[in-house]
Amino acid sequence: MENKESTMLQITKNVAIPLSEIDMTAIRAQGPGGQNVNKVSCAIHLRFDIALSSLPESFKERLLEMGDQRISKDGIVVIKAQRSRSQEKNKAEGLQRLVELILLASVVPVVRRATKPTRGSQLRRVDNKVRRGLNKAMRGKVVV
Repeated sequence: MENKESTMLQITKNVAIPLSEIDMTAIRAQGPGGQNVNKVSCAIHLRFDIALSSLPESFKERLLEMGDQRISKDGIVVIKAQRSRSQEKNKAEGLQRLVELILLASVVPVVRRATKPTRGSQLRRVDNKVRRGLNKAMRGKVVV
C-alpha cells in the first residue's frame, strides 16, 4: 500500500497520476556554482505528455487551452527545476510546479452570462456625462 502511494503523484483528492507518466532527466544547472556546476547534474528537466496521461479528459482539454509557455504545441509540459544544488530538492520542486499547473486547469471557469444595464444606471451614466461636459465647458476662456 505504501509503495503504491509513492508511485503516484496526488493532484486533487480524487485525481492522481503515476510517476511513470512523468519523464525526469538530470541535467547540468546553469548559473554560478563553481566547479560543482560543471561536474554535477543536479537540475531536473521534467516532461509530461498531456495526451498520453491518465488525467481526466476535462483536465487535458483545459491544460491544452491554457496557452502557458511551459506547454509545447505538441501538448507536452516541460519544466526545468534548478533552484537548489540538490537533485532531490529539484525533483520535488519540479513535481510541485507540475501539480500547481494541473491544479490551475482543474478549476472550471464560471461562464459569464451577459446582462443589460438597468434603466437607472443608464440615466446616472448620461447625467454624469452631462455634468462632466458642463464642468469642462467652464474651463474655456472668458469672453468679455
